[in-house]
Amino acid sequence: MQVETFTVGMLYTNCYVAHCPKTKEAIIIDPGLDFSSEANPIIDSIAREGLRVRYIVNTHGHYDHIKGDQVFQQKYSAPICIHILDEHFLEGLKPSVPNIHLEEGSVVVFGNETLKVIHTPGHTPGSICLVGEKLVFTGDTLFAGSIGRTDFEGGSMEEMQASLRRLKNLPDHLMVFAGHGGNSLIGQEKRANPFLNEESSGWMF
Repeated sequence: MQVETFTVGMLYTNCYVAHCPKTKEAIIIDPGLDFSSEANPIIDSIAREGLRVRYIVNTHGHYDHIKGDQVFQQKYSAPICIHILDEHFLEGLKPSVPNIHLEEGSVVVFGNETLKVIHTPGHTPGSICLVGEKLVFTGDTLFAGSIGRTDFEGGSMEEMQASLRRLKNLPDHLMVFAGHGGNSLIGQEKRANPFLNEESSGWMF
């Protein structure tokens, strides 16, 4: 799987284009555009690589991760994939094709690549992570050295703790592609991220 990162919007959201090198099928993850013009470098890259966009995937429903959904759906006629508990965030959008509901155990398949969905509430009720053989897209659940906020409506520190315990069980070698900030490794986060240690003062905001 090849991944290209685009930082978009006023909150510097990481939008990812992941694709299968053999089949050229691709997905767009979290296109949180503030302006439609921000889509141009992404569209240009997709065209340059000769990719076919199969899905638009949202790790959760906050506006800084979904605002570009409609731009790319109109461009590629690709369905929007989101956990059913966060689908209400899309109510202001006018999808041209039906949404796909993701849940625990769902798989997102594009070409020869597969990402498994794990439900990781805490930041939002419908937050998900997408796990592959060598990487994990963590949205706003896990960042390099930190975690997503739990004080928004629908957030829960108790659920976040449970979700982080699940991420701690992932293999150390997985590259972490987070919703904001730089990349990391699950093993690095286990060692250095205070929020993955329940006995640490890192749980205090």
